[in-house]
Amino acid sequence: MGIRTERISHLRDAAALEYLARSPYEHVFLTYLLLFDLTPTTRDSLYVALHDDDRIAGVGYFGRQTVLAASDDATVEAFAEIGRRHRGERMIVGPRATTARYWSLIAATHAAPRLVRERQYVMMLDRSMLAPYEHSVVARKARIDEWTTVADSSAQMIAGELAYDPRRSSPEFTSNVRTMIERGVWWVGESLGRLCFFCNIGPWSRQTAQLQGIWTPPELRGRGLATAALGAICDRLLGLSPTLSLYVNDFNAPAIALYERVGFTTVAEFQTILF
Repeated sequence: MGIRTERISHLRDAAALEYLARSPYEHVFLTYLLLFDLTPTTRDSLYVALHDDDRIAGVGYFGRQTVLAASDDATVEAFAEIGRRHRGERMIVGPRATTARYWSLIAATHAAPRLVRERQYVMMLDRSMLAPYEHSVVARKARIDEWTTVADSSAQMIAGELAYDPRRSSPEFTSNVRTMIERGVWWVGESLGRLCFFCNIGPWSRQTAQLQGIWTPPELRGRGLATAALGAICDRLLGLSPTLSLYVNDFNAPAIALYERVGFTTVAEFQTILF
């Protein structure tokens, strides 16, 4: 049986969502786009891969980032036909085996990446897994008057994780932070009147919400504040979503230890290629 690709139509949304729901923590970004981003630019960048009998074999997004969900090598190869022509992406990210295979097929037509995160752990948490935590940090949504502090913490996190300062390369960065605060998706921990922890809700689905931007100021580390703050924030968010998820570089031992203390467990692996 062959695999063909086509731009997604609304007639295929339900089948695509059912396919993505089989691996909810790996495919939350694609699920989020299908559920909530109806802009023409996004819809034009979404593709499905189909078997001869029209069963979904994969879903792909080819925008400022490339993100793939693929059942097998034949599906990845079909998406690579699109990828060889695609330009302008800042990153390729997704399940590790899929991303590595896809890059091997398109590398000859693209510039060399500036950075590759070979292995990133995808972790999840549900209510039954949440560990007891100290109630020593106030967990709350960030306020708009705190946007400069939040933006600075986010930029430091990105610089450490992705090796670039978004304040220099993305003119819209600070306005995006303000917008996220106004939408109520940026959370902070507060201790003794000082913000000691930061994170935000990224893409979400009916099955999970992905945490991003997790950051503790270096001078406040090693005091248990991050564990208390993240535990309290997760406690609040698990009232809104059945599970939470995140992904973390395999070499970031302190962050992995933090997430495991809170109760997260590894369920899959990602790879990210950055340009």
